This record gives sequence, C-alpha cells and structure tokens, in this order.
Amino acid sequence: MGDHLARGEDLENKADKKLSGWGLFGSKFEDAADLFDKSANSYKLAKSWDKAGSTYIKLANCHLKLESKHEAAQAYVDAAHCYKKTNITESASCLNNAVNIFCEIGRLPLAARYLKEIAELYESEQNIEQAVVYYEKSADFYENEEVNTSANQCKQKVAQYSAQLEQYQRSIEIYEDIARQSLNNNLLKYGVKGHLLNAGICQLCKGDVVAITNALERYQELDPTFSGTREYRLLADIAAAIDEEDVGKFTEVIKEFDSLTPLDSWKTTLLLRVKEKLKAKELEEDDLT
Repeated sequence: MGDHLARGEDLENKADKKLSGWGLFGSKFEDAADLFDKSANSYKLAKSWDKAGSTYIKLANCHLKLESKHEAAQAYVDAAHCYKKTNITESASCLNNAVNIFCEIGRLPLAARYLKEIAELYESEQNIEQAVVYYEKSADFYENEEVNTSANQCKQKVAQYSAQLEQYQRSIEIYEDIARQSLNNNLLKYGVKGHLLNAGICQLCKGDVVAITNALERYQELDPTFSGTREYRLLADIAAAIDEEDVGKFTEVIKEFDSLTPLDSWKTTLLLRVKEKLKAKELEEDDLT
C-alpha cells in the first residue's frame, strides 16, 4: 500500500511540474494527463480514494485544455467513483460535471445514465428530495432518447418517493401514465394492475372517497380486466371501509390481501397513514357523541 501511495504522489508531483514548466502547449498537457492517469491508478491501488479523486479532476482539466471533452467527462466519472467511497457530495459534483460535458457533446444516453447515478447517490444518503430531482431529470433524458424502460424505472422512483413526501397527486399521475403506456406493450401489460394499485393507494392517502370511486371507474375504463383482479377488490373494499369509517373492516381487508400477496414496505407505510387518518376520524366522532 505504502509503495502505491508513494508512487502516486511521485507521479502527481511530476505531472504538476510539467504543467508549471515551459513546453509546447499541447504536449505539456498530454504529458501531464498521462502522468495524472498513472498517479490516480496508483492512488486507487493504495485505496487512497480522496487523492485518486482529486487527481482524476486534474486529469479532467488537462483533457479540457486539449479539447478532449469525452475523455474529460470520463475522468470526472472516474473521480466520482473514487469519491463515492468517502464524499458523496463531491461524487455528485463530479458526476454533474460529467453530465454537463456529455450534454455539450451530444452523448445524451450517457448523461441520462449518470443523472440516474447521482439520484442513487442521494438515495443512499436518504436525501429523498434531491434523489427525486435527479431521477426526474434522468427520466426526461431517457424519454427523449426513447429508452422507455429506463425512463419508466426512474419515473417509478419519482412516484415512490413523491408519495413518501406526501405529494400524492404527482405520484398518481405518474403511475396512471405508466399504466397507460404499459397497456400498449405485450411485455409490460402484466404490470398494469400493480401500477393502478399504487395509484389507487395514493388516492386513498388523499382521503377523498368520491375521488377514489371516480378513479376506480377510470381504471376500469382504462383496463377492463382490472375489476376482476384482487388489486381492484382491495382498493374498492378499503374505499368502502373509509366511507363507513370502519377501522376493523379496513384492517381485515388488508390482512386478507396480505396473506395471499404480501404487501411491500412502501404500500404498508402508505396504508398505515390511511388507517391512522381513519382512526383519528373515528375518535373525533366518538368525542362528539
């Protein structure tokens, strides 16, 4: 490890000297770039991630001086992957630099890919608001490039986290839109009931029984097979329990569904919110009587 670290420092110093010395403009930056690249690799072998990251940034700057924009963007990506182990903020900043360059040179699929990676960084840090921002940007880029599967994966993340942030209408619109698109694709048709269930749960969180009933009618028009599914029955039965203000019925309906199709943590969390609102309403009415 020590040898790799010492070699990395030696190569970095040589590269810095190249840049500060005299020499032909192009060759000076080319020579320095070669040394910075080797230095960064040595730092990686030494697991000195911050030093590797900062050296890749120096490499990116050399490539920019040489107008080698694709190589500069790639160096920023390499820097980001080093910083990912020590400094999420710096990692996201480097990926943003890479995205800007990829946009400039028209490499939009790569821009989309690294926007998604930024979203995942924020997601790993539980910074949900920023994760949503970047998943949305990535979805837009993928959609423009007609990479619809990747676009929908990012949109589902936006919908999932928007619901967690209680932005239910935004989630509803995304899930309904994905369901609509999926109906026209034989491979994706099987997922429609899941998207409509997610949209319906978000409707339940809003607590408007009329809106829930209207949504179920709309989903039936969208996909005539939906009313024959357990997902539809779950939503309809919960809507009835809310209308009747019956917490016991609400609990029983969910328990029955969960025994056959286990609910994931996202659905469970949202349905608990609905239940808490229902319990509060029931207590409120008890206080009035």
